[in-house]
Amino acid sequence: MTARTKRIAPVLLGCLLVLAQAHAAGYPKINLSVGYQVDPAWPKRAEGIQWRYVTGVAVDAQDRIYTLNAIAPQVQVYDVQGNLLDSWGTGLFVAPHFIRIGPDGSVWTTDYRHHTVRKFTPQGELLLTLGVPNEAGNDATHFNMPTDVVVSPAGDIFVTDGYGNNRIVHFDQHGRFVKAWGELGVNPGQLSQPHSIAMDSKGRLYVGERNNCRIQIFDQEGQSLAEWRNLINPWGIWITPKDEIYVCGSAPARWTERGNLGNPPSDQLLIKFDTEGKAQELWVFPLAKDGEMTPGTLDWVHGIAVDSHGDLYLGDVADESKAHRVQKFIRLPAEQ
Repeated sequence: MTARTKRIAPVLLGCLLVLAQAHAAGYPKINLSVGYQVDPAWPKRAEGIQWRYVTGVAVDAQDRIYTLNAIAPQVQVYDVQGNLLDSWGTGLFVAPHFIRIGPDGSVWTTDYRHHTVRKFTPQGELLLTLGVPNEAGNDATHFNMPTDVVVSPAGDIFVTDGYGNNRIVHFDQHGRFVKAWGELGVNPGQLSQPHSIAMDSKGRLYVGERNNCRIQIFDQEGQSLAEWRNLINPWGIWITPKDEIYVCGSAPARWTERGNLGNPPSDQLLIKFDTEGKAQELWVFPLAKDGEMTPGTLDWVHGIAVDSHGDLYLGDVADESKAHRVQKFIRLPAEQ
């Protein structure tokens, strides 16, 4: 036994003794922490339905779950029990990214290699196209690989034009250009890969900057109001009607010599914030091992949505050697 082992052994023995005494005393087996349990049977996959890179997940007011992936049918709609309700999108997308539900129930998607943001009916009828298909740019009519979109109750449209440009673009309810703001940088008001965007009940915009490992909050005029740094590398953001701000991603990481920031991720995180940036709840999900995409594990978590019961829907975009899926995680309340 080494000198170090001799020093540690009494401490370990003391801890074991305390645990044994607590057990003997009937320590209350109450868990004050909420948690999540994967539902391995969700969804009920219909024959011929597949997924590849599930980048987007959204839930509408009726708790219908919309998933967006890279192969046909790109849009799949499920109920909370996992039954497939509808599917569409074949031939419409080049590289779909995020999917959002507008206040009127319309379905919005971003397609970063098509350089467009589009509005559909829930059944897949095209209503509006922003951007010029297959044409990149940086002006009032063009995007350069847009990433996400959010629509206000008044119908204003805000797009994170984030892979090729580092800006947010504002359109009115008719799709007319209003203004754009942002440039590459790390200071307040600047942006580096604005990857996701969501809006709270007061109309504030929450932008997840993946390359800056921060969430930056703007008003609708483009004024930077706050920034939350060094808490999570944000990939997806979902805000509930109660202004609960759920952010999925991985631990903050620094740039490496190869240029990748947290890719591949070392872990899979989910943080629930309030509107002031206080972290209220934190969960760490198991990172999937190579070749083992078992239920409950995640790899490159990307899409996130929360239904009215507080249950989570998470889509991951692991490398091509692994399975791609969206999973439902049932919220387990704290015991009282």
